[in-house]
Amino acid sequence: MIRSHHIAAILCAASLVLVAAGSPGRAQQKQMAPQPPAQAAQPTAPQAAELKQVALTDKQVQGLLDSQGEMDAITSKLPDDPSKPPDAKTMAALDAVAKKYGFANYAEYGNVAANIDMLLDGFDPKTKEFIGIEASLKNQIALIQADTKMPAKDKQEALDELNDSLKNAPKIQFPANVDIVAKYYDKLNDALRAQE
Repeated sequence: MIRSHHIAAILCAASLVLVAAGSPGRAQQKQMAPQPPAQAAQPTAPQAAELKQVALTDKQVQGLLDSQGEMDAITSKLPDDPSKPPDAKTMAALDAVAKKYGFANYAEYGNVAANIDMLLDGFDPKTKEFIGIEASLKNQIALIQADTKMPAKDKQEALDELNDSLKNAPKIQFPANVDIVAKYYDKLNDALRAQE
């Protein structure tokens, strides 16, 4: 998964994109953070929204990778609580970094990152091959079911969460995105999922 500070900001940006696009619905395996107060058009309770899938480009992926150091410097100062959105000054700093690396704004950056994160969920970490999001979730379910050391309560909670994710697994709208993420798999995995 993406670093906790970074994901709160990405999800906030993604929720801005989704609210602006009028896409109500469920969260993609994660709870969306509310909009920043300066831009809030709705109550500040967490917004559940469906990810807006986009066709990814090499330029977007490279921009996301190149921006990680600067983005991490900003997002590392954010609270872990996704219900507390970044303030206007922080959002302005995130927008500036996003623009520097070729994105229209931080919302676009966040949506690209969320699309990549969704696809990373479908890769087998051992083979680095895309097996699909549903197959990956089924593998995780099988591993948890086979775990004899996990406390029963924790096991049931994990299984419930994974089964819910399986029911709501997104369909890939842009199959070519898989090839782009596969091309940069190691770098993306290191940048977005390291130091969880």
